[in-house]
Amino acid sequence: MDQSNNSPAALYAERKQRLLDQVALKETDRVPFVFGTRFWTAKFAGITFEEQMYDADKAAAAFEKAVLWLEPDGYAPTLNTYGPTLEALDYRLFKWPGHGTGKNATFQYLDREYMPATEYDEYLLDPTGYYFRKYLPRAGGAFEGLANLPDFPSLSEWRFVANMRAFANPALRASLMRLLEAGERAEHLVQKTITLAKKMAVLGFPSVGGGFCKAPYDHVTDFLRGSKGGMLDMFRNRDKLLETIDKAGELLMHGVVEETRAGGTPYVFIPLHWGLDGFMSPDNFKTFYWPGLRKMILHLIACDLIPVVFWEGNCSSRLAHIGDIPRGKAVYWFEQTDLVRAKAVLGGTVCLRGNVPTSLLVTGTPDDVDQYCKRLIEEVGRGGGFVLDGAASIPDEARPENVLAMAKSVHKYAH
Repeated sequence: MDQSNNSPAALYAERKQRLLDQVALKETDRVPFVFGTRFWTAKFAGITFEEQMYDADKAAAAFEKAVLWLEPDGYAPTLNTYGPTLEALDYRLFKWPGHGTGKNATFQYLDREYMPATEYDEYLLDPTGYYFRKYLPRAGGAFEGLANLPDFPSLSEWRFVANMRAFANPALRASLMRLLEAGERAEHLVQKTITLAKKMAVLGFPSVGGGFCKAPYDHVTDFLRGSKGGMLDMFRNRDKLLETIDKAGELLMHGVVEETRAGGTPYVFIPLHWGLDGFMSPDNFKTFYWPGLRKMILHLIACDLIPVVFWEGNCSSRLAHIGDIPRGKAVYWFEQTDLVRAKAVLGGTVCLRGNVPTSLLVTGTPDDVDQYCKRLIEEVGRGGGFVLDGAASIPDEARPENVLAMAKSVHKYAH
């Protein structure tokens, strides 16, 4: 679709700069389109979601086929081949294709309580020790033996030496062996993803993936307290929840800057779950959600990285409050929030991304998609600061002809 006669290297540089300029709220020759998905590439290439989940070579081939067909300005290199690692961990927080869901059904997060409210103090005193001896054994079978690890900070002198006997414990030794296997499987996927990214770069396509982080409240609710616990704690355990949010926020930032820089892109993806309009009042958002998230955003910006904040669901009531960040340094990707309204409120502060509806890509026609994209390009893209994408990337069930219409629209319409 790019009509330029430029070499792949020149196209790579052109696309990369186009995206960076939009983040900086500069107007470019056209609006960029980026591509990301979960299992749509499997459907597009004629393999099952289960095959993508377990076979990195098939997943990479499917992803490459889709990128070459759509010719996006950038892509998120998400092979989603986590099946072998999850199997090795006996991971309990998800079901996935081939393990709990159908071979062509996406993975499912299981909303459960893994840290009772009575254990807040244990977490706050020693988060690492708490993870090893209590949280991780609940999260996956491969971790169960870690409950027998010594409490190292409590040990001194000869007592430290004597407690090395823990590593003779059969359950702990078995867990360590299982974790070695899980590590090898995870490393295999990472190397396949790196190989894919290098190949895509040679072909002229920059990655818009990179680092990953979570809003502190989301981390506490998703992985520790569960949705019910997280919501009730705003009223029943306010102080402990706020203290844990602060602690989790500090821990979540460990290594993110270094990992992102090592990946060669400036982008850090932050998907938001529990801060949308339907889950939290505006006052509670200002108390429990936004301060921790804003601190994270400011830290990343100070490190010359670009937070890509994915506001899932409808976040219309948050628009007037979330613009308190430096201008031209972040991306706000909105799923259901009206982008024209978001442009009016936030257009002078952040680059907007999105938000072609999932339902339209699944059930609409190419002309429907084209006209929707035309409106976004002309109204939201005006003046710069816009990247076209699906409302929640490309849905697994999207019609290929609709995705192609979306990709082509940025070449057809001026902003």
